[in-house]
Formats: sequence, structure tokens, C-alpha cells
Amino acid sequence: MASTHNFRKLTIWKEGIEIAKETYATTKIFPKTEAYGLSSQLQRSAVSIPSNIAEGTARSTNKHFIQYLENALGSAYEWETQLIISFEIEYISEDTFKHLESKINKIQAMISKFIDGLEK
Repeated sequence: MASTHNFRKLTIWKEGIEIAKETYATTKIFPKTEAYGLSSQLQRSAVSIPSNIAEGTARSTNKHFIQYLENALGSAYEWETQLIISFEIEYISEDTFKHLESKINKIQAMISKFIDGLEK
């Protein structure tokens, strides 16, 4: 039963919260014209990562929980794509890009490993 998981205790959820916080801090430097564009997209996909993990813990089976974890993983890849765009159009520095890319790759790997553990 998936409901045995407390999302607040899951490291993947905590890491998702951290990426969301860093996303809001990072997008503060974006041009004001991006308020409803790339900034908003990054923020929404970042928030979606821990939100899907939390929502999945309320599901009655691991099969349903895995669907939400897969949504979280999809949001993480979406976020990474938006990060790459932000770097390519020079909204963020290379140092910021490398730091955030490392964090999102870690989250992606953690979510994938968690899914693999539930499927057994």
C-alpha cells in the first residue's frame, strides 16, 4: 500500500522542495518580460516535482503511487530542459547552471531508484 509512505520523510520530496526554493531564487533575476514565460514554467515544473510525490503517497496502491512518481520524474526532465534554455539564452551563469543541473540529475536518479524499489 502506497499510503504507508509519509511524504514529509521522503528524501526525494525534501530534495524536490529544495529545487523549488532554488528555482524561485534563481528566477528572480530573470527579465520582467519572463514573468509569465520561462520563469513561470520553471516555477510550475519545480513545484510539480514534490507536489506529485506528496500526492502519490495518498494513493492506495504502489501502482498508483508509481504513476505520480513518474509524473514527478517527467516534471524534473521538463525543468531540466527549461534550465538548459535559461542557460542558452544567458539568463543564468554557467556556475548556476552546473549547480542546478547537478541537483536535478540527482533528483532524477533518486526518483528512478525509488520507482524501481516499489516495482519489486
